[in-house]
Amino acid sequence: MAQYFQIHPDNPQQRLVKQAVEIVQSGGVIAYPTDSSYALGCHIGDKTAMSRIRQIRQLDDKHNFTLVCRDLSELAVYAKVSNANYRLIKSVTPGAYTFILPATREVPRRLQNPRRKTIGLRVPDHPITQALLAELGEPLMSSTLILKGESLPMSDAHDIREMLEHQLDLVIDGGLCGLEPTTVVVLNDDLMAVVRKGRGDILPLGLPEYDQN
Repeated sequence: MAQYFQIHPDNPQQRLVKQAVEIVQSGGVIAYPTDSSYALGCHIGDKTAMSRIRQIRQLDDKHNFTLVCRDLSELAVYAKVSNANYRLIKSVTPGAYTFILPATREVPRRLQNPRRKTIGLRVPDHPITQALLAELGEPLMSSTLILKGESLPMSDAHDIREMLEHQLDLVIDGGLCGLEPTTVVVLNDDLMAVVRKGRGDILPLGLPEYDQN
């Protein structure tokens, strides 16, 4: 049964943040708030925890996981990015955007899109997420908490606990944090476009929208 931490959304209690990170480091799967919605997270190197997230969301092996980073200092470790794209990303982060970029060799194959060899990266603007990442000292492997058959992500920690308490190790209650997922932007050699409009404003990006239908 999942533990349940109420963490202040503006001034996260360091004691609880540290305990949450210990759960991640010991192989746990957590639900945590971000600047767009709640997300599922686990340690970047944990295959079992990643499989549990796939089971919760009923995802296939083509799903792009996202590495949630504290800042852009980690960007070059995990993604190949041009100077122009770096400036674009920097102009809107931290914020509710996920950028799909070519992965470097540092990214385990299981985290990459199997066909395109890409990885999702984002830097969220939320004090709890930032506190978790600062304590963890590395990116958090993550996926938006959208359950199969639903069009919107979960946004209430009480509902998450009620529905998933036997599938998670921890639910972090940081209050309501919105119903929109991130805006997803592909910055690849063969495509530079907004592929999903979400909470992040697309106007500053200056990129076309891509119709996937």
